[in-house]
Parts: sequence; C-alpha cells; structure tokens
Amino acid sequence: MKSINQTLTAIEGVKVGHATDAAARTGCTVILCPTGATAGVDVRGAAPGTRETEVLRPGRLVQKAHAVLLTGGSAFGLDAAGGVVQYLEERDVGFPAGPVRVPIVPTAVIFDLGVGDAKVRPDREMGYQACLNATDEPVAMGAVGAGIGATVGKAPGVSSSPGGIGSACKYIDSGLIVAAVMVVNALGNVVHPRTGEILAGGKENGGFVDITERLLDASNIVRGTNTTIGVVATNATLTSAEVNRVAEMAHDGMARAIRPSHTMFDGDTLFALATGAHTDSNVNAVGVLAAEVVAAAIVNAVRTR
Repeated sequence: MKSINQTLTAIEGVKVGHATDAAARTGCTVILCPTGATAGVDVRGAAPGTRETEVLRPGRLVQKAHAVLLTGGSAFGLDAAGGVVQYLEERDVGFPAGPVRVPIVPTAVIFDLGVGDAKVRPDREMGYQACLNATDEPVAMGAVGAGIGATVGKAPGVSSSPGGIGSACKYIDSGLIVAAVMVVNALGNVVHPRTGEILAGGKENGGFVDITERLLDASNIVRGTNTTIGVVATNATLTSAEVNRVAEMAHDGMARAIRPSHTMFDGDTLFALATGAHTDSNVNAVGVLAAEVVAAAIVNAVRTR
C-alpha cells in the first residue's frame, strides 16, 4: 500500500525541486505553484537576504506568488531566482502586465559559503534546473538542495553539526492540509520541541554545548553566517492579510525547535502560501498547525541523513 505523503507536496498543485552541487556544498530548492497561491511572508531574523518580499504585504497589487525559491550562496544566490522566472515565463505563467506575464518568485537565501567552495554559488542555471527537477513526490530531505551546505550550532570554540532541509505535514479530517519545508542553517541548536533535548548543534569535547549560554559573550561569533528559511503551505482559502498572519504564527515553530532563534546573526524568513482548494478554512487553525509543521520539519532536516 502506498504510504501517505507527509511532506509539503501533499498539497495538490504544489511541486518541489532540488538542484544540488555536492562538490561545492551548495544548492537551491524551488516550491512551484504555477496556478498561483495567495502568499505572505514574515522576516524575524536581523540579517536576511531576500527578493520580492515587499510585494507580498497586505494591500499590495500582487497578492499571489507562482513559486518560492530557497537557496544557498548568500546574497549571490539570489541570482538563481532568474532561472525560476525564466522557467515560468516560458510556460506563460505570471502576473499579467501589458504584453507579458511576470512570474512572482519571492526568494530567501542562507549563508553556506564557509562550508564548501565559496566561489561557487547557485545561479540562474541552477534555479532553472531545480524547476526541471520539481515533482509532486514526497520531498527529499537532509543534505540536498538548499540544505546541503547548512550547519547548526555556531559559537567560538565549538564545532557545528550538519543542518539540512526537512519537510512535514498535518492532515485534518475536514480536508485541511498544512505543511512546511525548512532549510535549517541556524546559529542555535536544534532541539526536540517538547523535551528540549539537543538533536543537533554545537559540540565541544564530544558533547553538545548550550549555544544560548555561549551567546552571552558573542564577541567572536561570525555575524550574518546563519539563517533558517522556509515555506508553509496550505490548501486553505485565505486572504492576503490572513496568509501573512499564518507566516507570523509559523515562526513559533522555529522558536520551539531552534535555541536560540531570531538573533541578530540570523536572517530567519518564512513564506506562506494558500492554494484555496479547501473553502471551509479557519486562519487560527492554519496558524497553529503551521507552527507545528515548521518545528517538525526542522527536526526532520537534521535527523535525515
């Protein structure tokens, strides 16, 4: 019997594709929704690298996105969004604007330049390849796509652990589905959301260390080299204001699974997408479930190897 999809691609009409450079330890991951999904965003980290986030705010002209790109390469990796835009334009996907359609592709980056080859970053070609690789099969997790160069638990004198990309999903009897895909490249440790047990993070003398405690003396921490980014998606019908609220609520899941999170040295960014297939929707329920799947996806990112 076919197993139930427990990842973001459980939502009909959404595909996920990875492009990975294993040698350079960098890559990107695209979330495609070609028919458009009502989109929102919330940036809680103080060192973000993003593209097309302002267009997602309530009250803006454009309220739907056609893809979201999560990528390595720091600010350089934003170039990969051009490949996603090209892929969608070739398929006549986008916001109608005079003689053309303009694909809306919000993007966020992580800093992975210190792990592999700092001179190799996701580019337009890699973004296009991620689209070609996109599928509605369960999302591949761990050291793949935008997560291949991710690490967690960073402080002076400690060795970090591998991060990665993870996904998780919640089904409700009413037909509501809420899911997330997360790229985990945090300053903090990843912990079990209920017990607080450290699952991955900074190590010293063979054991995990409390990064929160080390942060009290942050004089030697390399700034701007961390960030956890992701997408929460649902089949709910939500307004622009509501989907932005879901993005805000989803950050609670990040705080449950990463300690500390949302620091001055992280660029934590969450996008939210609502496809509108499920009409009997409750924004509070979606937001609560969003936080749960974000936390679960973060755990899956470091547990999948």
